Amino acid sequence: MSERPEAWPVLDHAELGPMLEYVNRVVQVAGKYSLDDPFEVGWGNIVLEVSPRGLRTPTFRRDGVSFTVHYRLLDGDVVIETDGAARTLSLGRTSVADFYAAFCEAATELGVPHPRSAQICEIPAAPPNFEDDRVERVWDAHSARLIREAFDLAAGGLEAWQAPFLGHRPRVGVMWSGFDLSATRWRPKRTDPGPEGPPFMRNAQLHEYVSVGFSFDNTHGDGDSPLDIGMYAYIWPQPDGLTGRSWGVEGADWHPGLGLALLPWQNLRRLPDPHGAIVRFGNAVYEAAVQTAGWPADLVGPRVDGWYMSEHQPSAWPGSPSGCRTVPAAGGHGP
Repeated sequence: MSERPEAWPVLDHAELGPMLEYVNRVVQVAGKYSLDDPFEVGWGNIVLEVSPRGLRTPTFRRDGVSFTVHYRLLDGDVVIETDGAARTLSLGRTSVADFYAAFCEAATELGVPHPRSAQICEIPAAPPNFEDDRVERVWDAHSARLIREAFDLAAGGLEAWQAPFLGHRPRVGVMWSGFDLSATRWRPKRTDPGPEGPPFMRNAQLHEYVSVGFSFDNTHGDGDSPLDIGMYAYIWPQPDGLTGRSWGVEGADWHPGLGLALLPWQNLRRLPDPHGAIVRFGNAVYEAAVQTAGWPADLVGPRVDGWYMSEHQPSAWPGSPSGCRTVPAAGGHGP
C-alpha cells in the first residue's frame, strides 16, 4: 500500500538534536540487559522494537523474574513491566543521572536486577557513565513524536524488504548504542575483521552481511559533519565496483569516502511511494552484493504482499464451532 508523501514528516536535525541526545542516552539504561542475553549473529539480540508508542526491549528473564522496558515516546515516560507488577517513570524535566537512579530504585522494588553497567556507549560527547550526566533535560513531546514516527515509517519499509530473505536475518530494530534502525542479511562465510575498531564491531564483522538502515545522524568518518537524516546501506566486506551503480531510487547515491549508499529522508518523503522506495533501495543494495561480492541470488524468495488469510472463507474446520470460519495453521489445526 502506497503512502502519501505528506504522511512522511519533515525532519530537521537541528530541531530534533536535543531530544535525540536525551533519548539515545536513556534507552541505553534498559538496553544493557540485552548484552547478557544469548548472543545472536550481528548483535541481533540487542535491538529495540519500534512499538506503537515508542521503543521496547525484548522480554528479559533474570533471577526468576520476566520483565520488559517500554520507552513510551508518545507519553513521555518509561514503563518497567514484570510478571508481578509494573512501575512508570517520567521522562519529564530531569537529568540522565536522576533517571538512572529512579530506574534502579524501581527495579529493586520489582525484584529486577540493576543493569550491570552504567557506561554510556558510542556517544563521543557524553560523560562516561549515566551517573555523571547531570545536564537538565526538558522533554519535547513534538520532537519525541517525530522520532517515533520516523522510526516507525522506516521500519515498515525495512520489514517488507527483509520478508523474502531465506537466510539469517535478525529482526528489524533500533541498535540502542548508535541509535539507528537496522536490517541485516547474513551468510555463513567467515571474514577477517582485523585488529582495528571496537570489539563489538569486530565481532559483527566475523561473517559477511548486507546492512540497510535508517539513521538520524549519518556522519562522515571524522564524526563531526552530519549528513542528511535518512536511509543508509553498505556491504561487508566492501567489494569493488560500487561506484557508478544505480541504487534503485531517485536521490540515492554512493559515497565512496563513507563506504555507504545513502538515500536522504528529504528525497525519500517526496517520492510517490516512500515505503516501496525503501524496498527498492534495499533490493538494489542486495543486487550489488550479488553482482560484486558473489552473494547468491537464490537466497531471496518470491515477494508476497501478505497471504490475506483473514479474507479467505474456507469451509468450517472439523471440530470448530458451527459457523466459525477457520484456516488451518501450518502443521496443525486452525484456531
